[in-house]
Order: sequence, then C-alpha cells, then structure tokens
Amino acid sequence: MDEIIIKGGKALSGEVTVGGAKNAALPILAATLLTGGKFRFQNVPDLRDIDSIKELLATMGADVQTGDGEVHIDTAGLNHYEAPYEQVRKMRASILVLGPLLARMKKAKVSLPGGCAIGARPIDLHLNGLELLGADIALEHGYVEAACDQLTGAEIYFDIPTVTGTENLMMAATLAIGTTVLRNAAREPEIIALADVLNQMGADISGAGTAVITIKGVKHLFPVDTAIIPDRIEAGTLMVAAALTRGNVHIKDCDPLHLKAIVHKLEKTGATVTADATSLTVKGNGPINSIDIKTMPYPGFPTDMQAQFMVLLSVAKGFSVISETIFENRFIHVSELRRMGADITISGSHAMIKGVKSLSGAPVMATDLRASASLILAGLAASGTTTVSRVYHLDRGYEFLEKKLALLGAAIKRVPAQTKP
Repeated sequence: MDEIIIKGGKALSGEVTVGGAKNAALPILAATLLTGGKFRFQNVPDLRDIDSIKELLATMGADVQTGDGEVHIDTAGLNHYEAPYEQVRKMRASILVLGPLLARMKKAKVSLPGGCAIGARPIDLHLNGLELLGADIALEHGYVEAACDQLTGAEIYFDIPTVTGTENLMMAATLAIGTTVLRNAAREPEIIALADVLNQMGADISGAGTAVITIKGVKHLFPVDTAIIPDRIEAGTLMVAAALTRGNVHIKDCDPLHLKAIVHKLEKTGATVTADATSLTVKGNGPINSIDIKTMPYPGFPTDMQAQFMVLLSVAKGFSVISETIFENRFIHVSELRRMGADITISGSHAMIKGVKSLSGAPVMATDLRASASLILAGLAASGTTTVSRVYHLDRGYEFLEKKLALLGAAIKRVPAQTKP
C-alpha cells in the first residue's frame, strides 16, 4: 500500500493536461453489453474503477484489451448475465450493467452494491424504472434478479435526479419497443456523453442534458469507435490547487462549459480564471475570500468538488459555510483537516469554516476518493510535511495526480507505506 508525501509552500506553475472522465467512461463501457461486436475507446483513464468495470465485462464473456489510453472490447462472445458480488463490491457503479444486460439478454443477475462511506445511494429508482419498462424484479440472497420477455417504452418520473439511474434506464430503453420518457432526469455532462455514444451506436435519444430525455426504441445497435470526454472533477481539483497555492496554471484538454459553477465560485474567492474552448488558466491572487457553497445536482455546484473547496476556504479570510445536500456523510474528511489546523464546525449538513492563517503538515488518512484529493491539496498549502495514507482511494478516480502536481512544481512523491512495528 502506498502513501503520498507532500512538502507544502510551493506555488504551482505551468501546464497540465486533464485525463478522460471516469464517470463518463464507466457507463459508456457498460453500454458495450447492449450489442455484440468490436468497440474502441480512446482517452480512457488508467484508474482502479476502470479496471473494475473491465474485469466485470470480462467475467461476462467480453474480450477486453487495453493499451496506450485505449480500451478495445469485443462483446460478440457475451455468454453470462451475472455480475457477482466479488466484482460489484469493488465499485458501486457496477450496477450500470443491469440495464444493458436486461435489454440485450432479457435477464440479469447483479449483486446489490452495498454501503458506501459517503452515503447510502439506494438503487430503488433504477428498479422502479425497470419495472415500469416491463421487467420482473426480485431481490434474492443479496442479488437483483431481473427478467423480461421484451422491454416496452414507458413514462418514468424520478423523485430525485439520479445520475446512474438515468444512465441505466436510458441504456435499457434503447432496445425497448416504443418510446420511453425520463422525467426529472439527471443533467450532468456525463449523461450527455453517454447519450451521444448510444446515438452513435444507432439509438434514438433526444433531450440529454435537460430534465426530460426521450428514447425511441430501436431493433439493433452497433459497435463504435469513440473517445471519452475530459474529467471535469479532475480539472476542478487542479483549478483549486492553482488558486490555493497562489499559482498560475494552464489546464489543457478540458471543457470550460462543464465547469461554470466551479469557475463562478473560484472567482468569488479572488482567483482569476480565463478560458477558451478547450482550456483555462487559473491564477491565485493575494488573500482568499470567504464564500458560501451549496452542493446541488448539475448544473449546480458539484458534490464531488465540496471537499476540495473546503480546503481552500479553510485558509480564506473570514467565515464560510458549505451546505451538503447530496450525500449525508460527506464531511468525514473534516477530522483529518482539523489535524492540520483547520477550524471547521459541523452542524448536520452544514460545515462552518473559520479561515486560519495557514495549515500545518501532519500525517492524515484518506477516507474516500474526493477526501483523498482534498488532503493532498491541504498538503500543498500547509507548512511542513504532510503524509497521506490509504491513497488507494485516490487511484479510483485520479490518474497520476501526484505526477501532474509534481510537473507543476509541487514537492510531492508517492512511496510505499512504512510498515508499522
């Protein structure tokens, strides 16, 4: 097991390239189950979660090959419709195979994903939607067992916007008879990316990126050769790193249109952000201003950027409040930031942050994916040395983050964890 060691106090400077989006790649790779044939995907990030979905596809009979940022998947030999617990327990997003398996094979058996450190995230909305499409659903021995003679289009209303629920039902509906309408659908860029790929495969989907998505079922889909969109959360994390260290960083191969909420809040803190079509530059300036943040479904401020902004606000002048409306346990990184000198008080779903002059390096432990990134950011800004352990969380969603920060001038390195006596 590795740990990351950071000596803080260095302003970041230079250029950095954003990798492919994990949260776009996962449903797109799952969509290969909808039809047989050879797919090619470019700009696929090298991450633990991507390895997990590739392993899962392979257990179902897909031939999966990887190299040089590309993933080649041949689903012609698909011969299994079960997603076993041993695979699903590694990654909650494995539930994304449920919809495409049911649509293509008329049956699916997928392990329930279980709990998660940042919240329960139940799949009731997925299952209710599949039942409306005509599936028979049973929960037996920790598995979802679904079957149908043929899925049929339906009108489905989500009580709350759900990203993976929208993706699962959108994939299932591509091969249903008739028209499906998803109302109160999630609007994230990753939803649009999946719809674009499905349409390239021959699907008939409109409205992705709005609250109402219409899917007209087709008889057949076809393999595609396409690329994964840039990761907006990686871009946002690098933006905060630049502002936090009073640096000047040019972030390439990103989509500024996906980052509007992040740019708006970052500018409110005093940073300067300039953008063109595929890149942006962030410059940190003088004192950091306090602001209030409320996480919301897209296009609101993303919950996946809450922990990173908390670090920035911990060294801002004055008081800030962060309200977390998406996940009930997403403040578990606060205790580690307090170890570094942050002054943060939690009351229910609100974090009250009193800015301090500086953070102090300390040994800290990552508790989830975005928390691990926040602790690395804290280490960049802290005086002294910070050691972040349990960085396997980081490897689930950030591709070589420590290497990218080192190229920008950070004193950061990954080392094998020291064995404790």
